Amino acid sequence: MTRAVAIFKSFLLLEFITAFRLCMKYFFKPKPTVNYPFEKGPLSPRFRGEHALRRYANGEERCIACKLCEAVCPALAITIEAEERDDGSRRTTRYDIDMTKCIYCGFCEEACPVDAIVLGPNFETPTETREELFYDKEKLLGNGERWEREIARNLELDAPYR
Repeated sequence: MTRAVAIFKSFLLLEFITAFRLCMKYFFKPKPTVNYPFEKGPLSPRFRGEHALRRYANGEERCIACKLCEAVCPALAITIEAEERDDGSRRTTRYDIDMTKCIYCGFCEEACPVDAIVLGPNFETPTETREELFYDKEKLLGNGERWEREIARNLELDAPYR
């Protein structure tokens, strides 16, 4: 019986040494966690975040009111109204997205022939009321202006795969 106890104690000591060695191996390595509000992890160029309407370099909005994004949206979250301008081109008078319905599928971005509507890099969209999740044309254009540099870079990086 005493020999069995001695073997058991030596087994426990060996297990302790192995576990301690493993613990010390990772103790001095950098921590894999990210201090989220202050540090952000990398995002893929294909990341689908908050919607944005883009403009051309001359300041004119890109949307030509073809309504393809409205037609392809499986959640029926997009509402577009358009009218014809004096020069014969069509532009939107109303472009609304109900973010409470949106499923971030990206079909609207894929359907757009002029890259007017894109899903940008912003994923932080906290709100206090439900009404703040109804994006109108002004808010979408504001998102486009705020994130244009990053959106253009992401579209350029993703271009070979489109």
